[in-house]
Amino acid sequence: MNRSLMRSIFLLATVALGVYTQTLSKREPRLSTGQCAGEDCVVVARGFRAFTEGMDVLGANGRACADCHVPADHFQLSPSNAEARYQLLLIRRQFDSNADDPLFRATDANDFRTNGADASDFTNLRRHGLIRITFPLPANVRLVDESSGGLSDEREVDVWRAVPPVANLVLTGPDNQNPFPREPNSTGGYQRDGRFGSLEEQARNALKDHAKLVGEPPEGLVKDIASFERTIFSSGRARAIAEALRSGTAPTEDEELSELEAQGKAVFNRACANCHGGSGFSTTNRPVVFRYHDTKTQCPRALDTADPPRFVFTACAPELEQTVRTYEFTTATGEKVRRKSSDPGRALLSGFVMIAGQPAADDWNKLDVPGLHGIRHTAPYFHNNSAATLEEVVDHYIEFYKFVRAQQPPGVAPPVASTDGVNFDRQPKAEERAALLAYLRTL
Repeated sequence: MNRSLMRSIFLLATVALGVYTQTLSKREPRLSTGQCAGEDCVVVARGFRAFTEGMDVLGANGRACADCHVPADHFQLSPSNAEARYQLLLIRRQFDSNADDPLFRATDANDFRTNGADASDFTNLRRHGLIRITFPLPANVRLVDESSGGLSDEREVDVWRAVPPVANLVLTGPDNQNPFPREPNSTGGYQRDGRFGSLEEQARNALKDHAKLVGEPPEGLVKDIASFERTIFSSGRARAIAEALRSGTAPTEDEELSELEAQGKAVFNRACANCHGGSGFSTTNRPVVFRYHDTKTQCPRALDTADPPRFVFTACAPELEQTVRTYEFTTATGEKVRRKSSDPGRALLSGFVMIAGQPAADDWNKLDVPGLHGIRHTAPYFHNNSAATLEEVVDHYIEFYKFVRAQQPPGVAPPVASTDGVNFDRQPKAEERAALLAYLRTL
């Protein structure tokens, strides 16, 4: 059994045993909050049960949080896990036609829009670990019919996103620093686009959208799940940082780094910490400078027409290219803007795009900054699982910095790519790649 999984089970069993022991002794069944990362251990135990048990009430579809946020998969859902479960389900159905895995519900099938409850094509889920998220379109946004080029009558759109890990959530979310120009949650939130302002809001909507609860879930259930999620950490170091922040003390410095890892930290501070700053996102105390980002991970990927090309992004997988839609935005001045994306990000919340280019204040393709604690455990990466390894992540950002430079007029070096406003010096160099990877694996 995986050591990390064994530790998680042990910690959870310890909590449950403590609650059970106090109940047997007829004492008030309440443990010291200090034993459960600042949470009431009785509430945590209830939340653990709700997190791991399927919902068969209020019209739910039998899914539990743990069906997608898999404890053995570092509380995320990897494509390899999804595929293994699908193959096991096929084997079980050879002996029992009613065999079931709650992960494979029609709502997350590729053909759900055409086949409804009979949908059975789980390509995006099996190959990429992606689930379907449906957004109502803002009033000023229309979808374009790809065959005719005319406007579609659709008033909602599906995008496909990876299941985010729920470890270290207490370190992320709103931080009241460097607000973005628009709501919701201008200083950060939960989910890939930061659309939820609290773990309770996140849990409530997950129960409705993915477990398909009818009506509002009980408030106590939502609070229990959120409380349990606040106790999940990828490492003792992440837990110690959370404890320091909770108590109002400064987080401790990095654990002892090797020479290569120390070199990588210096590269990280130069190239990455402007976005992945602050103790909640990495191990720096620098606040996040750029709240929401378009890191060019959506599809279709940008292509350079120069010869030779100045940047080369890895192409999207065919299944991801098939999720691209064309959107028409009507701006405040009445102008029409059409853009293509597999996931317009926060533009689906605000409907705000700008005519000229894609400046930092535009919502197009913008997503929230993910935390990096435990990143070595949570492959694949990006909101669409399009980077299989950390090596691919670093390579993507090397190309991203090249892209940023290629888009600038002469003499302009924006802060995202420059430390001094003159030189394009944030980009990791090829000879720094190994050191940066070594440091990322310590987080």
